[in-house]
Amino acid sequence: MTNMKKRIATTLTAAILTTVLTVPAMAAETPDKSVRVSNYKGSPLKVGERSGLIIGPSGTEYAVTSSDPDTVAVEQVLTFWVAVAKAEGSVEITASNNVGECGSVTLTVGSTAPAAPEAPASGDSAGLTDNMEIRQEMIHLINQTRKANGVSELPVNEALMNAAQACSNQRYTWHHVPEEGQAAVNAGCPYGFGDNLTVFTGTADAARHAIDNWINSPGHFETMIDPKCDCIGVGVIQYDGITYCYMFVGIPNSVNFYA
Repeated sequence: MTNMKKRIATTLTAAILTTVLTVPAMAAETPDKSVRVSNYKGSPLKVGERSGLIIGPSGTEYAVTSSDPDTVAVEQVLTFWVAVAKAEGSVEITASNNVGECGSVTLTVGSTAPAAPEAPASGDSAGLTDNMEIRQEMIHLINQTRKANGVSELPVNEALMNAAQACSNQRYTWHHVPEEGQAAVNAGCPYGFGDNLTVFTGTADAARHAIDNWINSPGHFETMIDPKCDCIGVGVIQYDGITYCYMFVGIPNSVNFYA
């Protein structure tokens, strides 16, 4: 493992790779400037479950409230907000900024407690919801980059989050196109996608490191700011001092040739 790590440290410090598995869409998107609120795990939730809230546009501070905190409470964790399901019922989660703009999402809580997550097949792999703070920060930085380049920010898509994490868990150091396509199919992505991969030594400030790698590589940068994309998912695993990151972006009116 030491020799392998040295080889990776020498050759992959800023390895950055990209592929697009699509027939390009032709329709342009219209930027949406309203406050958007969604829930990573969707709705309904189960009693006792926690799920990250995705709020956009990014780069803005929001006040987040629940219409019934006894049913679903909201907590701020660093710069992110988390919904905590406490009891059965439906609530409205509202996010507002300092100029009075707001958006909301309705969450419904069922009675069944969430099953304990299955252990990964390998102790070296992460679960599909692990490293969520790094992944949310990556999404924040990607959307910040898109906004700065005049294209709309992307909502999180659970299927793409799971596909990206499944590929990250494999610790690929170059693209495995059929496996990536199959991961998207297995996760339930209904159409084509583009994806970026980066691998680097170190684990500190991983989100910023990954996005800077993609910004500084023309092909990866173009994938990241592609105006045809309509949703995003990212995956991260850190193993033996090395970080592996994937970004998947959905492209409607396109085809995954491995579906």
